[in-house]
Amino acid sequence: MAEVEIYTNKGCPACVSAKNYLDKKGVHYVEKKLGRSHKTDAEYSFRTKGAKKIPQIFINNEWIGGFEDLVKFDRAGELDWRLGLMPRPKVGPFKTLLRFMKGEKY
Repeated sequence: MAEVEIYTNKGCPACVSAKNYLDKKGVHYVEKKLGRSHKTDAEYSFRTKGAKKIPQIFINNEWIGGFEDLVKFDRAGELDWRLGLMPRPKVGPFKTLLRFMKGEKY
């Protein structure tokens, strides 16, 4: 299983949606709540290059992005293998990832 970290903030609907999305997949994650410690806030700012939106999600120390990005990875067939829920496909993920990066619909 992958190591998943999610930075959240109190009262954030997208944060709740992202956690529910991961819960439905049966994924364990570490929630890091912003605004509770200077260390966590500084870590967030550094790891996300000053991102202003929350949540921000990391899978195996790779910055995935926010809730919408999580859903895009899932629709592209990239999320489950990144989470360790299935083996990495041998063919096709690069093409799918390129479509994702271009912002194409699935």
